[in-house]
Amino acid sequence: MEDDRLTGVAATAYPEANGAQDVPLCVDLDGTLVKSDTLIDAVLLLVRQQPTSPLHWPRWVSKGRAGFKREITGRARVDVEFLPYNQPLLDYLWEQHALGRRIYLATAADIGFARQVAAHFGDLFTGVLASDGTLNLAGANKLKAFQDLFPEGFTYIGNAIPDRTLLRESVLPMVANPHRKLRKALQLDRTAIHREFIDRRSTSKVFLKTIRAHQWAKNALIFLPTILAHDFSGRSLIACLLAFFSLSFCASATYIINDLLDIEADRRHPRKRLRPFASGDLSPIAGVAIVVAFFLIAVVLAVLVPHTATHFNGTVQRTGLLQAPDSFVLWLGIYTVTTLAYSFVLKRMVLVDVIVLSGLYTIRLLAGAAASGVFISEWLAAFSIFFFLSLAFVKRFSELELMVASGRDKASGRGYGTGDIEQLRALGTSSAFAAVVVLSMYISNLTAAHLYTHMSRLWLIEPVLILWISRVWLLASRGQLHEDPVVYAITDRMSWLLGAVCALIVWLAL
Repeated sequence: MEDDRLTGVAATAYPEANGAQDVPLCVDLDGTLVKSDTLIDAVLLLVRQQPTSPLHWPRWVSKGRAGFKREITGRARVDVEFLPYNQPLLDYLWEQHALGRRIYLATAADIGFARQVAAHFGDLFTGVLASDGTLNLAGANKLKAFQDLFPEGFTYIGNAIPDRTLLRESVLPMVANPHRKLRKALQLDRTAIHREFIDRRSTSKVFLKTIRAHQWAKNALIFLPTILAHDFSGRSLIACLLAFFSLSFCASATYIINDLLDIEADRRHPRKRLRPFASGDLSPIAGVAIVVAFFLIAVVLAVLVPHTATHFNGTVQRTGLLQAPDSFVLWLGIYTVTTLAYSFVLKRMVLVDVIVLSGLYTIRLLAGAAASGVFISEWLAAFSIFFFLSLAFVKRFSELELMVASGRDKASGRGYGTGDIEQLRALGTSSAFAAVVVLSMYISNLTAAHLYTHMSRLWLIEPVLILWISRVWLLASRGQLHEDPVVYAITDRMSWLLGAVCALIVWLAL
């Protein structure tokens, strides 16, 4: 995967001033050496491992900030090997180490965790300065510790507003991925930055990657019941559009929650390690803010769906239990609860995870039917169950193929191992062709003959569907399929061509 990361020394790389090599180099941890906040990483990991742990937080907070950090990091074992380190800064530290310079890891993180990070780099660090469970080593406390230990002066590398005083007192101050507020503060202080170590991607690309905008394509299924019912009225179109964006914002929010809970596992994954939270390109706090905003937008749009339907049709004509006026809100709620249950628990349950994934596709169809007020047939429901179950299996199958290629034998955060590959292949391909059988029975049953003038022409879809399914599984078996089949489908020219052929066949059948 191509990495569009911006890295390097942003400011002019000035030669070290005379005598600077004799001044100790002190490096902050959170946001500086590591691009993420390790305390937040530990909190999220602990929530996933021990969902009831927040009940104890008030008692831990009463011990002060240093005490809270000790309680959290003592229970959540963050793997320091896979932390998102600032690579340009790390390269610089090794250069200075080779010159014999004293380098100290100076952080407000708990001393136990800080020592794990230092030990990971062997003899890079001369010593570690950190919070001890009682004293929080940040701001003025950190400055005092520096002044006591380094009377000859020090060079400091930081990134945020709490580092302002330290940088002002530093010999040749440096920053790594500095916050905007820190830049402005240093300009007001007239503190000249000696070097900047930048390792991050552009904000717009990070945002789009965070909300997984490409995954919104899945929600196009909302339009399918209306299209298959040949209902192209303005009321149905607007209702489906509102439902589409409502479900899309909701889906993005749940994806972010999933990514926040999966940070530790994603960092071990060769591709997922580049996700914004796992890579440290976006703060989990910003992620939580996006989640809240997107959920609010989703609810507002969902509430508008039945109102729009009433406005355009006076009274909404609906058939069946699933077409109650407020049923889209109901299905949005079911989708949200199911997705969150998947993120917290179900995705680690073998086979249950793929059934839930396939069920989420079917929920999209039901939500679309509820929004537009059309009837969803048992044929479409049966076809979607088997077809989407095959896509869920191919997703897991592709992940295992990637594991084989990378020399691993078990998926992090999942219950599958490489020994399950053949079984998943059998289950996935059989599900795919069960969907083909359902489509055949639908066409031969003539249930929808009143919708098509030339119903028999729909048989031409069969070989196209078989070709697409077979190609997907063949590419997956070769290790050439992106682990998400939806991403594959929307980026593959052949898939677009076969989709156009299917659309043409349906048009001819009309």
